Amino acid sequence: MNLAYIPSPSHGVLYLGPIPLRGYAFCIIIGVFVAVWLGNKRWIARGGQSGTVADIAVWAVPFGLVGGRLYHVITDYELYFSEGRDWVDAFKVWEGGLGIWGAIALGALGAWIGARRRGVPLPAYADAVAPGIAFAQAIGRWGNWFNQELYGHETHLPWALHITSSEGGRVPGYYHPTFLYESLWCIGVGLLVLWADRRFKLGHGRAFALYVAAYCAGRAWIEYLRVDDAHHILGVRLNVWTALIVFLLAVVYMVVSAKKRPGREAVVEPGASDGAAAGGEAPAEGEGKTDAAEEPSPEHEPTDTAKNAAEDTTTDEAESAGKS
Repeated sequence: MNLAYIPSPSHGVLYLGPIPLRGYAFCIIIGVFVAVWLGNKRWIARGGQSGTVADIAVWAVPFGLVGGRLYHVITDYELYFSEGRDWVDAFKVWEGGLGIWGAIALGALGAWIGARRRGVPLPAYADAVAPGIAFAQAIGRWGNWFNQELYGHETHLPWALHITSSEGGRVPGYYHPTFLYESLWCIGVGLLVLWADRRFKLGHGRAFALYVAAYCAGRAWIEYLRVDDAHHILGVRLNVWTALIVFLLAVVYMVVSAKKRPGREAVVEPGASDGAAAGGEAPAEGEGKTDAAEEPSPEHEPTDTAKNAAEDTTTDEAESAGKS
């Protein structure tokens, strides 16, 4: 028995009066809000309008949830479609089971649709939300803690995760808290992207590619610690192969993109001015003009004395002309 360990919650549902609040769903929701909030701040700093990130997220988030669930169901189909299983469970997202690979892939499709409707370049949007997505994953992984799932091999380390539930074939004991390892790794990825973006002015999707590559590097070794059932290819877990392939694709994209389109996008949202990006409005045409600019200054108007002198001169000239 471990003297020090991370306890698991006795159940994954919290109640706000009569309203059930599932820990897994709560972590996902908080993560989405963090990603949108940070993405909006970064988008405004790049010259975009406030609210654009949220508008596109309305498309990206539902697509991402569907994609994440599809990936999980397809790669673990035996949990839902084998003998003795109920296929209706495939729709019970609150019980856990979202594959990040499917979430990013289909979420990107949703973001592309939203970006086209908004008229902004998708790579610039992806760069803005990249660190926020990493932090959202760090928060979302705690949903696995509520569900007592995705833990690693048995261990006697002081930070071992104490599994108490025997549901779903679990064996109570002390295991590597892989959810915690991945959560901490994602925080590091988010901080890395923030630093690199500030240091090297990443643009054209390279900040997002850095996030993908850095996440995959960590996911590969964390996946080796997990003991949940998974498909294997050549003796290696499927998600490890996926992480390696996606890592290589992200690195290649960064290298090729840096050569073809160095620097950042000059304009991330056409029509957005500094005033609009800050929540203000640009002055309308004609505003700011003073009355003095439209009317002659009093100092340039003829005085009464000058007017009388001019009139007397005109009269004398007319009389002289009549005598000649």
